[in-house]
Amino acid sequence: MTLYHFGNCVALIYIPYYLTYKYSGLSEYGAFWKCIQAGCIYMFTQLAKMLILATFFPDNVSDIGSDVLGEFLKSTVDLADLVGLYVVLAGIPGKGHSKVLTAGIGWATAEVILSRALLLWVGARGAEFDWKYIQKCLESNISLVQHIATATLIWLWSRHDLKSPWVGLFVKAVVTLIVGAFTLTIYAGLAQ
Repeated sequence: MTLYHFGNCVALIYIPYYLTYKYSGLSEYGAFWKCIQAGCIYMFTQLAKMLILATFFPDNVSDIGSDVLGEFLKSTVDLADLVGLYVVLAGIPGKGHSKVLTAGIGWATAEVILSRALLLWVGARGAEFDWKYIQKCLESNISLVQHIATATLIWLWSRHDLKSPWVGLFVKAVVTLIVGAFTLTIYAGLAQ
């Protein structure tokens, strides 16, 4: 039974990634190695983020007080992900949709392999069924869409040939406002 649960979890995580790659047309472009390169850049970016956090932002356990500036600066290290995705997009030749899908799928696949594989191997093979592994599997599918959307936004931001910069700026502002309001609503609900 535990092997069956483990197999279901693995299928729930990795089959949507395969189907997205297969039916998006990337297999026709020969983008497999570009996805691998995007995954390698993801690993390098995560390593750089860990080194920066460990070097410049030490964890002060004895300090119980709220350090808003320190926490803000720690969260700015996540901008390295955006820089990494920009580097991936700049290194992929071809049309826009193939660049975005290759970068997004490669980045998301590396993230899901590095963050979920060990979790499933250790946890989902346990003696008891637990819903948290199904939740993690579904979360990884949402993460796939989120990474592709982020790659699309970075690609649109890097474009210089768009005819309507004011409309693009307005759309970016509206999307940022919606995401910020949604995040604030969720955070306020959890804080109570």
